Amino acid sequence: MKFLVTGAAGFIGYHVAERLLARGDEVIGVDNLNDYYDPLLKEARLDRLRRASGFRFERLDVADGALRDLFASAKPQRVVHLAAQAGVRYSLVNPQAYIDSNIQGFLNILEGSRHNGVEHLVFASSSSVYGANTAQPFSEHHNVDHPVSLYAATKKANELMAHTYAALFKLPCTGLRFFTVYGPWGRPDMALFRFTRGILNDEPIEVYNYGRMVRDFTYIDDIVEGVVRVVDAVAAPDPAWNGDAPDPATSFAPYRLFNIGNNQPVPLLDFIAALEEALGRKAKLELLPIQPGDVPSTMADVSELEAAVGFRPSTTIRDGIGRFVNWYKEYYGTDR
Repeated sequence: MKFLVTGAAGFIGYHVAERLLARGDEVIGVDNLNDYYDPLLKEARLDRLRRASGFRFERLDVADGALRDLFASAKPQRVVHLAAQAGVRYSLVNPQAYIDSNIQGFLNILEGSRHNGVEHLVFASSSSVYGANTAQPFSEHHNVDHPVSLYAATKKANELMAHTYAALFKLPCTGLRFFTVYGPWGRPDMALFRFTRGILNDEPIEVYNYGRMVRDFTYIDDIVEGVVRVVDAVAAPDPAWNGDAPDPATSFAPYRLFNIGNNQPVPLLDFIAALEEALGRKAKLELLPIQPGDVPSTMADVSELEAAVGFRPSTTIRDGIGRFVNWYKEYYGTDR
């Protein structure tokens, strides 16, 4: 099968493309290789993908009109859209980047899919859409109309845009709300990467909300397994959907939403303790207030994912962090 994977040089996109190639699919990877974080890491991921005969790379920005031309020439059967301007805190200082990539870029994905017979569009949403919600575990059936960052608002907008195209043009769409993804080849701006670098360099690490944070940390292999299973199960209308009591998770249209989270939330200080154990070093903590746009706790209800595709993430924090540390030391060739 021919896939278009956007954000193919990114953390999740690289792993998804690698998995699809390993099972014999053809993958057209798209990425703009921007400098939001170290482009050399993105290039290293791409170098690994290029070893597969079924991989083709196109350097372009999803916000550019050239993306629609690629759809027309390549005719992908299914699309995994993972390109986005990520990061909650960065959205406070560069909001335009989120409109360009996450709104205009997603419109181009929808239009390309609509006009070129795409069988299934799977796209990355985020646990950030739960925003001010406090009832946990977070369920796809909950209302998510109170985002607390522009990043979250753009991801909620993506869900609404996808539903519109599913309703108007019968384009099967599935949105995946990822919960705090971590693992080898991860993003340097994320907590595990920053904490590891700080501990190895004997530098203080910034710990927000004075450590009183809880996250549903989800290992990358579990995320990829969920993505691949979902993309193989094309979204269909829910015959039980009722407009008098509309369920946000399903629709009369071929549209669905799923959480992908570990369903085992971990206090941030326990996460740091597991990292200290893997590194054999103690962290110096700089305890700071909660940052604008952050939420103190996340926890995923993954019962819908399990019911639909028979999969529930299960990698433990200790195992996942250990694998990340091994990769980090090998990639950077250092114990510091």
